[in-house]
Amino acid sequence: MPMPSSRKFFQARPQSNLLRRSVVLTLCFVIGIAGLLSFAVVVSRGRIGGGDKCNYSKPLSVSVVWDKSGGSTGGLVSDGDRKRHKVMGFVGIQTGFGSVGRRQSLRKTWMPSDHQGLQRLEEATGLAFRFIIGKTDDASKMAELRKEAAEYDDFLMLDIMEEYSKLPYKTLAFFKAAFALYDSEFYVKADDDIYLRPDRLSLLLAKERPHSQTYLGCMKKGPVFTDPKLKWYEPLGYMLGSEYFLHAYGSNLCSLCRCCCKLGCSKKQQFPDVQQ
Repeated sequence: MPMPSSRKFFQARPQSNLLRRSVVLTLCFVIGIAGLLSFAVVVSRGRIGGGDKCNYSKPLSVSVVWDKSGGSTGGLVSDGDRKRHKVMGFVGIQTGFGSVGRRQSLRKTWMPSDHQGLQRLEEATGLAFRFIIGKTDDASKMAELRKEAAEYDDFLMLDIMEEYSKLPYKTLAFFKAAFALYDSEFYVKADDDIYLRPDRLSLLLAKERPHSQTYLGCMKKGPVFTDPKLKWYEPLGYMLGSEYFLHAYGSNLCSLCRCCCKLGCSKKQQFPDVQQ
């Protein structure tokens, strides 16, 4: 009897797979070479970083003084020919000459520490952030401030003496300068010892509201303390009576909208010279 022949299996050589793989590798190589050439061309033309340099070349820090003769800007004169910058909110962080450590803490946490970072944060949130500070007769402190401003470029410097007793005047000067320099829906006053979430503040300010004038912050009224031994002693208590009128209170507030700032920046209410 003839022996049954065993079945033999033959596996064809994967020529088609090898050819396909070669084609793919060749295409990848060509694309890679083209990408490298494009990169070289862009670098040679100076396009990488060129756009950022153009966008971020203008300094952010600014000094403002008041022209006693008044004028169309409500007496404000800046250190350059500036147009009002459009933002949703301007956040002025009140600071002083003895608060270098606080400013550094903010720059290491929620506030960008460089020019480009501030610009990116503004583009992402619609909020502009600056440290608000006055001036002093101490030449060494002014020199240190100018050095810090040149390094971080995040100051708005006011033409007012930086003194604790003149904080109300500094607040008025801040709102006047902020309104003159920024076309903003909100003007936010904050202290330099807070931790702020810019993204959350942006969402809060972006909400639609039935009224065009909005105030976000604390309101206070209560007895006037006339005893000099008490912490909250009010030296002008005789002018206020026995109780404070309802007023904005606290260091952190989102102030109103345009109308209030226009009232504060009118020609008839020039920034006063404060004498002691």
